[in-house]
Amino acid sequence: MKIVIIDDNPGVRSTLRLILEDEFEEVVTTGDPRLIPALLRNGDTDGVLLDMNFNSNRLDGADGLFWLERIREMDLPPAVVVITAFGEVSLAVEAMKKGAEDFVIKPWDNDVLISKLREAIRRNRIAISQSAALTEAERIGREESDRMAMTLEQVKLKHVKEIVAQCEGNLSAAAERLGINRQTLYNLLKKG
Repeated sequence: MKIVIIDDNPGVRSTLRLILEDEFEEVVTTGDPRLIPALLRNGDTDGVLLDMNFNSNRLDGADGLFWLERIREMDLPPAVVVITAFGEVSLAVEAMKKGAEDFVIKPWDNDVLISKLREAIRRNRIAISQSAALTEAERIGREESDRMAMTLEQVKLKHVKEIVAQCEGNLSAAAERLGINRQTLYNLLKKG
């Protein structure tokens, strides 16, 4: 599993890396949230540990919420756990409303942090899997609906074309498989 840590404090990043590199296969850290699109573009990140504040002049969490929304907009986004200071619990709740799976408060308990990251990744994988299954079911439903609306001639032509494709364009083999002669096959294909 790959984890990306985004926190502007180099000491926090170093500590988190030490804690998490024994638990996860790959741990990537950065202090610059503008690198998030580049770090996540390959779709190989399982979880993100996202600080809520990146500007010491502004501690309202707007930066973290902005980047959380950008992550959640991605196709197949990774799980996001936000990390925030003790007094910012309401901010963490706001982040969860916007799609974060969980939050960790600084200073953190290592075991709780690891557990929350693993659980967030597990839940995110389930959600992605369910979404993919729903999309596939909807696609199958549309195909079935389209098939039911086809005329007999359309069904026949579709079947003929599928057999020709399975025979890799060999019309003699396709005609034999369909139990018709080549001329009949030519005539059927000409209609379509």
